[in-house]
Order: sequence, then structure tokens, then C-alpha cells
Amino acid sequence: MIVRASRRDVLRFGSAAAAATIAAPAIGQAAWPNKPIRIICGYPAGGLTDTFARAYGEYIAQKTGQPVFVENKTGASGAIAAEQVKSAAPDGYTLMWTISTTMIMNKVLFKKLPYDPDKDFVLISWMDAGHLPLIVNSKLPVKNLAEFADYARANKVSLGTYGAGSYSHVAVEALNRHYKLAMEAVHYRGEAPMWQDVGAGAVQGGSGSVAAASGVLQSGSGRPIAVPTKVRMKMLPDVPTFFEQGVTDKAFQVQGWIGLVGPSGMPKEIVRKLSDMMVEGGKSERIQKILTTFGIDRAAQDHVFFEKIVAEEGPIWIDLVKGLNLEPQ
Repeated sequence: MIVRASRRDVLRFGSAAAAATIAAPAIGQAAWPNKPIRIICGYPAGGLTDTFARAYGEYIAQKTGQPVFVENKTGASGAIAAEQVKSAAPDGYTLMWTISTTMIMNKVLFKKLPYDPDKDFVLISWMDAGHLPLIVNSKLPVKNLAEFADYARANKVSLGTYGAGSYSHVAVEALNRHYKLAMEAVHYRGEAPMWQDVGAGAVQGGSGSVAAASGVLQSGSGRPIAVPTKVRMKMLPDVPTFFEQGVTDKAFQVQGWIGLVGPSGMPKEIVRKLSDMMVEGGKSERIQKILTTFGIDRAAQDHVFFEKIVAEEGPIWIDLVKGLNLEPQ
């Protein structure tokens, strides 16, 4: 059973946890899990991160027989949730659903963080956050990147981003650098208002999720012209990648992600069990439907994969965000 935690639920959960602790045998700790599991989600209810937290949390609850509580602790690009989870007991009963921004890009975006992304957490499972194609207003006389670059040289062009320091911001600057353009990045508070302006022609295009862009794609007011990473999207098989079109900048080869992490010091056996459950859960019918809805090609990967991708792509992300020359908050 997965539970949307209210204040009363949290208090009840705390009382139940305390009772379970008192009732536990004095000699040794019972096998994990023997009480409810709490997941702190650093982003709002209804978004992709929260949707994954609840779907995979439901699977964990079914596999373990223990309730899973999901609490949304939003703010400061996930830093509020991260500070809370880093201080939790590393016993596998308090976990965090977060994204690459919280674990990597925040190192550049903030002068001081209340947590250390490299030391305060153990990586459990990596999830694909989906490809973020470049979509332009369909009235533009362009069908690929080369034509778009030619258009931008002859006209004033603005591209929307869903936030300063976001992937879509990185994409604008990478395109400017590659084609020697001067397109303006227009920052929005999230994808919804950005896509509304792309469809209306207030900005000429933007990069973001297929799910959020579904309105402009279905209405025909937006046209996808390139997909990041080297492999085409299953949902947009006719749209070539940036790489295929000769744009080989690393900005279009790395990928944002969603991750399940826990406080540093969690027993390796619990990490392994959770990691295995996440991989199994990703194969379930419910989660496969969510992946299709959001245009995501890969389900959850294990902790070994997670550690490898952070080690390999983390430094690339840091350099990309530093290249934006943003003043840290």
C-alpha cells in the first residue's frame, strides 16, 4: 500500500515507528523491513518525480508487505528534502526521490548547500528522466537543425527554458556555441508556461519533456527537430538526434535522471534489496504504462549503473552548468 502522507499520517507513522522500536527484541535487529518505509520526494505532487515515487513505492510496498509513505518536501531545487534525509537514520526506512539537479547541478547553482551530494547519500536506483527534444513553433520554415541555424542567423530568435541552470538552458547555450549564434534564453517557471508560449509563437522554440509538450505536438503548433543523446526516441522515431545532425557537443549526449537514494551508511544488503526491487518494479505493467505516457525509454537501473553514470557524467554536467556563467544563489 502506498500512502499520500498528511500531517496526521506522519504523526501516526512516527508513533507506530516508536512502538515498533520499543517492541523490537533487545538482542539484534529484525530483518529489514519490519515497519513502514518513508520516501521524501523533493519535488511537487503530480510531477514526474512524484509519479515515479508513488508508482515504485507501491511496488516496494507490495514486495515487502510494509506501508510506504510518500512526503513531498519541496523547495530550493530539492535541497530542503536532501537536508532532511541526510540527517535520517541510515536504516533503510527513510529514502529520497530526487533528480540530477539536486545531486549534481546544485553544486554550481548555490554558494553553500546544507548537504554534501557526494558524501551524505548512498545511490540505490537510477531512472531515466526522458529525452528532452528541441521543439520549434511549426510556423518556422525549418525541419532540422541546419535550417533552424540559418533561420536564427537571419532573424531574432528566442528559445524558452524551464528555469535558469536547467538542461534546456544548457541546450540554448550549446547551440549558440556550436552554430555561432546569439539566440536569447527566456526562462520560465516550469514547462507549462514555456510550451504555451512556444505554441503561440512568443518564443520560437524550447527543449523539454514530450509529456509536457503534448499539447503543442498534438495540436500541430510545435514541431520536434532534434533529440538529445545518440539514440532516437521510441516515441519520436522519425526525429533525428543532435548527434546524427552533426551537433556532437556533450550537452546533447548526457541525460538528466531521477534517482532513489538513502542516507550515507545504509547497510549494503538493504541497498542491494531495494535496488533489485526497483529493477523488478520497472518491468511491471503499471510502470511500463507510465514510461510510455512520459516518452521514457528505460525503466529503473540498479545501484551499480547509478554509481557508474554519476561518476562518468557528473563532471560533464558540472562543466556545462559552469559554462552558463550564472551567479550562484
